[in-house]
Amino acid sequence: MLNQELPSSAYIHVPFCQHRCGYCDFTLVAQKDHLIDDYLAAMEQQLSGVGEDVELKTLFLGGGTPTHLSIDQLQRLFDAIFSHFQLATDYEFSIEANPLNLTEEKIDFMKQAGVNRVSLGVQSFDSDILTFLERDHQPQQIFEIVQRLQSRIENTSLDLIFAVPGQNLENWKTTLNHAVQLNVPHISTYGLTIEKGTSFWSRQKAGIFDLPEEELAGEMYEFSLEFLNSAGLKHYEISNFARPGYECVHNEVYWTGYPYFGFGPGAASYLNGKREQNHRSVITWLRRITAGESPISDQEELSPEDRAREAIIFGLRRRIGINVEKFAERYGYDLYDLSQSAIKKHVEAGFLEETNTHVRLTPAGCLLADSVVIDFL
Repeated sequence: MLNQELPSSAYIHVPFCQHRCGYCDFTLVAQKDHLIDDYLAAMEQQLSGVGEDVELKTLFLGGGTPTHLSIDQLQRLFDAIFSHFQLATDYEFSIEANPLNLTEEKIDFMKQAGVNRVSLGVQSFDSDILTFLERDHQPQQIFEIVQRLQSRIENTSLDLIFAVPGQNLENWKTTLNHAVQLNVPHISTYGLTIEKGTSFWSRQKAGIFDLPEEELAGEMYEFSLEFLNSAGLKHYEISNFARPGYECVHNEVYWTGYPYFGFGPGAASYLNGKREQNHRSVITWLRRITAGESPISDQEELSPEDRAREAIIFGLRRRIGINVEKFAERYGYDLYDLSQSAIKKHVEAGFLEETNTHVRLTPAGCLLADSVVIDFL
């Protein structure tokens, strides 16, 4: 049965950006830097409830754009974090970054502060695609920035987006080729999705653009699998590729169902079988923290069966799949007792495969993962 482990991972949400890109539906505010000091004070207050000397194996700063903060502001945030947490010997300390924020001084500061992994929002090496996505950098700048970054922090990951309006397969191949030439140890690829409430949603509804056909998006994804694997970047999760030893340890915590802390607006935590999410509105989160009120907007206590079913959903994202025996030991449920019909259906359709020890998605199943896993709820 599942033990209630103490969390050894924490996520910190930094909700500030220079500009909200049209496809982004994350919790953030743009052009609101006057709120940064209030945010830092509120973070100090929310973190004060943790205690002291809690050891972390993984720490992840996401956003927003954490590197939008100045060095002094980042220092204040790090001081607040490390007043309550300490990093384990074999830690992973990740930070999301916008390329143009990474001055030599800021990279040096992050290195000295203990950051040892950077996730860089590159998105494309095509200037027209970058313009469409409302990014503020150009392809030629990426090469210099990544080389500068890797000379100090080797573990650099590039985020790339495919299935963008106006993008064709050759264009996507060129972007992947440039990314591989940089010799980074980790690449994440995401198909563009249009979320309700974003400016892209309104533009698509108005007929200003259409997404590429599903067949083309599938070809782009399939090429990613083949090309990145051939370049030594193993496909270890639906959207993620890494050289051996460079898989994102923090994200593995989510995918394997272990507990974690979450701080900041919109951040989620998973503690003692209870999932909680802070309010997504930055202003509401600030107001509640300042007033001494709970910032939690949603919470759910998962039953043992709910935890087991959720573990299936997340476990299938990992290319290794679900170890049937270990699943039963940890959750107290037999995988086939819970999901016999769903497994049978998708094995016959060619979307799942069974080995002697595991159930996992096939490459075809990875393309349709969302529609596959819904049958396991």
